[in-house]
Amino acid sequence: MQTNESSPLSAGAHDIAIARERIRRRRVVRLLTWGLVIEAWVILRSLLGHPILPTLPTMDPFLVTTIVFFGGLLGVTLFTQVFTGRSSHVTFRPEQIDISLDDVIGIEPVKEDVRRSIDLFQTHRQFAEQMGGTPRRGLLFEGLPGTGKTMTAKAMAREAGVPFLFVSATSFQSSFYGATARKIRSYFKALRKMARAEGGAIGFIEEIDAIALARSGTSGFSAAATSGFDPFRTVVNPNGPAAGVSDATGGVVNELLIQMQSFDLPTNGDRFVNWCRGRVNLFLPAHRQLTLRKAGKAPILLIAATNRGDSLDPAILRPGRFDRRLTFSPPDVHGRRALVDHFLSKRSVDAELDDHALRERIAAATNGWTPVMIEHLMDEALVNALRRGSRAMNYSDVEHARITEMVGIGQPVTYTEHEQRLIATHEAGHAVTAWLVAPTRNLEVLTIVRRGDALGMLASNDCDEVYTRSHYDLRALVQIAMGGWVAEELFFGQTSTGPAGDLAAATRTAAQMVGAAGMTGSLISFAATPHDLVSAVLSDGAARAQLEGVLDDARSTVRRLLSKHRHLVEALRDALLERHELIGVEITDVLEGAVLYQERLAEQTEADNRAAVAAGAAAALAAAERLRVA
Repeated sequence: MQTNESSPLSAGAHDIAIARERIRRRRVVRLLTWGLVIEAWVILRSLLGHPILPTLPTMDPFLVTTIVFFGGLLGVTLFTQVFTGRSSHVTFRPEQIDISLDDVIGIEPVKEDVRRSIDLFQTHRQFAEQMGGTPRRGLLFEGLPGTGKTMTAKAMAREAGVPFLFVSATSFQSSFYGATARKIRSYFKALRKMARAEGGAIGFIEEIDAIALARSGTSGFSAAATSGFDPFRTVVNPNGPAAGVSDATGGVVNELLIQMQSFDLPTNGDRFVNWCRGRVNLFLPAHRQLTLRKAGKAPILLIAATNRGDSLDPAILRPGRFDRRLTFSPPDVHGRRALVDHFLSKRSVDAELDDHALRERIAAATNGWTPVMIEHLMDEALVNALRRGSRAMNYSDVEHARITEMVGIGQPVTYTEHEQRLIATHEAGHAVTAWLVAPTRNLEVLTIVRRGDALGMLASNDCDEVYTRSHYDLRALVQIAMGGWVAEELFFGQTSTGPAGDLAAATRTAAQMVGAAGMTGSLISFAATPHDLVSAVLSDGAARAQLEGVLDDARSTVRRLLSKHRHLVEALRDALLERHELIGVEITDVLEGAVLYQERLAEQTEADNRAAVAAGAAAALAAAERLRVA
């Protein structure tokens, strides 16, 4: 665990701890003072012979009824106004939070910056007064769902020892005009009040994009990835949502911008004192003016989470509002291994899962999974163990749960004999092509069991964790997508509607090669246009011809491969017809067995040919000998 000893500001007592102790002492003194006042009142009333509580005056019942009626009407009106403008946040005390930064696993680069932000928050006064810096007031957590944004924010509140005010941005929205802005003001008012009462507070707004999308007339900004891309990801305009934001939403954004600058507003007491002194100063000369109270800096850290950071209003993202943007990405293989160890340590597991190699295999097989997905995987594995009558899960339970999470639950479908053979041949074509052209990919599931809309499928991924793809990798992906189409053509003489999804995937990958990665001769990037990449490539004549060339070349290559290795397709097809589903090594075992059988058959054929040649030669020699003797 990383300590905070490296921070020069954390060497002494934290400003947060000092402020909380000072406020606690004031609270105790205030309680004792009120206790003494009440005690003096009781003693004084007793000495004078008066009752401790004054007697209520007698009133006409009709008058009381009238007062109660109109008071009730006024109360309902006020309650409606207050209720529609009340913030619906939930406050957690630090001792109520059972999550620490030690429980946040798999995001070590982010945790380092989080710890640094906690140090700056706890020593904000020293950082500002001794070093002249401006403390961080806002952090933006962005990333995929389930990557630990909310969990990290809660852990920060516990580490800092301050209250945590959680609110969802959607709870600010209201059908009453102006109520959304009032709720936002109410939330920030509660945040300032809590920070002054407790020596500090951390506010957290979940899904802030619900109230902070870019306003009309503003343009967002996004950073394009330069280290690689997903070959099946389509590129869309990151500034598209701005055009549809209404004026009402723009007013909400304006209110949010104002409130994010309101952390240092004076308290009601300070405003009253300054008002009184201001009135007195009207009668005093300039050199005798009373000094007005300055607004104290409330120790507040505002954290917001979103899955759409690039669609937020640019004014929200500037320093001074959100000083730091932390990206929560899916963990790498080392982070996933740590997550596997963490989740397995809290669950009932079989002894075989203590094996280091099996845990490494689980971490490698969950490439691209978020921490929540891995935790859910372990829960589903426990469900599988319970179904088979055990209270401890084993590796088979985990693997079965992973396959189900990845490709869905199988649905029994009664195929015709021809259709079953067609689907098995189609999927076998995909698997054989992947095995031949992409040996660096794991063949995980090969099935003809219907899952979702897919009548059959091949699930595969990279053996190693990769962040970029070469020309060879993308070309192999296009060829794998063509494998089913070519297999149907070779074995049935025609194709069905089954390859439609495969052709769409091949087209998207080829469009990346042609229009974004510069792999086919042209350096023009259609990703720079505001249109969809595939649409932009297809609408350009030269680019479309290049895309057609990539697809046609892949089809020709796969046809040559499968024509040469028909026996592999037949072996996988027959195995699928018999077992309906092959998982992991079962696929490669069938392929390797088919290769070995073909080699032995070839050796046997060669031996038979040699024996036939030798027999023929012997017969010829015998005939020649008979002729010579004759």
